[in-house]
Amino acid sequence: MPRKASGSVVEPKDGRAWAIRFRAYGTRRYLALGTPDEGWTREKAKRKLGHVLADVERGIWKPEAPPPDQASADEPTFHEFASEWFEGIAPELRERTRIDYQWRLSNHLLPYFAKHRLSAITVEEVDRYRREKVRESKAVASARQRQLALPKKDRKRLVRPLSNSSINKTIRMLAAVLEQAVEYGYLDRNPARGRKRLMKEDKPSRTYLQPDQVAALLSAAGKLDAEAREGDTGRRRPLLATLTLAGLRISEALDLRWQDVSLDARRLRIAASKTDAGVREVDLTPALQELLAKYRSRSPHAKPGDLVFPTSAGKRDNPSNVRNRFLDSAAKLANADLRVAGREPMPDVTPHSLRRTFISLLLAAGADVPYVMAQAGHTDPKMTLGLYAQVIASKTDHGAAMDDLIQRLRVAASTDNHSGPDSHDQDRSEAAQSGRLIPVV
Repeated sequence: MPRKASGSVVEPKDGRAWAIRFRAYGTRRYLALGTPDEGWTREKAKRKLGHVLADVERGIWKPEAPPPDQASADEPTFHEFASEWFEGIAPELRERTRIDYQWRLSNHLLPYFAKHRLSAITVEEVDRYRREKVRESKAVASARQRQLALPKKDRKRLVRPLSNSSINKTIRMLAAVLEQAVEYGYLDRNPARGRKRLMKEDKPSRTYLQPDQVAALLSAAGKLDAEAREGDTGRRRPLLATLTLAGLRISEALDLRWQDVSLDARRLRIAASKTDAGVREVDLTPALQELLAKYRSRSPHAKPGDLVFPTSAGKRDNPSNVRNRFLDSAAKLANADLRVAGREPMPDVTPHSLRRTFISLLLAAGADVPYVMAQAGHTDPKMTLGLYAQVIASKTDHGAAMDDLIQRLRVAASTDNHSGPDSHDQDRSEAAQSGRLIPVV
């Protein structure tokens, strides 16, 4: 049975015309009427809606073809509306959040919805977008596997497929934009809102390393520093040690400057972070203090205002460079050493795995939860307590393992003789700028 015709009056915003929105023949319709200056009022718009709905019921209503420019003037495209929405919230966002939001819009939402009128974005269209993202992700995953099968020298840059979580983030942003469209009267309801629009997300694996795995990872990083070409500063081990033994986020480590590191006081200060709680002071272990002191003594970028872990040119490094060139290479070498020694290899390791490792080491050493939260910059105890439960459930003798780890690191720091400047190129990208409209990638 066909759905009964229904509709509503759309009040003009920002000088636009009165309009009516209604459902006819199974399709949502939008019809611009006229401006207040042209004599249109709410009562007149209601009468027009009633006439249109009556014609729809009788099956005699036919959509009018609007003048070419009128639709654009009365109802914005998603590109226009999303650009205005982003311009309004951007000043309130932190830099990393702003870049993330623009990535979701420019790389994902706009390529699909840019030319859609707001009223054309239906529940069905949102579901089609989700299915398209899933197809894209599968195609990228297949291409990645083909590249991995090639010799390393023949591989092209490997793009990571979107996870269900990442696809959901773009849909949640679409819902945020369209929520404002509802508030402004362009839509009756938000077609992107609700759990049914989202994909099922697998619970992420919250990995952390055992002390012997930490020792293997940092030892492997030291080997890579020693084997690097002439002129390399050898920042792999100091950087990975700072992520693991001070618990910094990767962005915090790459923003760290020597003026924020007090080696004598065995403390470093995080002056800028993604959260207010992230602005903090972190205590340094004696082993990390010695390692950083040795590293600074040979670094060409050792002035107070210099970055602690910069590129060869003294610029800020890219997190992807750290993950792909430093951490992945060190993890592969460390796992090979662990297997030879008959020990359990590391799971997939990320910079955030090292941060969780820092928390686990503190908890295993007997630090209380409030202290650990302050050191890590946590505001919610759930994350800290969740990791605490994992540490308690582990049968590892953390005390003995940590003693061994610290001893190895102190020996390594005292024998570190690497020298020379780093020569890896910085791999960075800038967001495109295109007037007031958000660029479409």
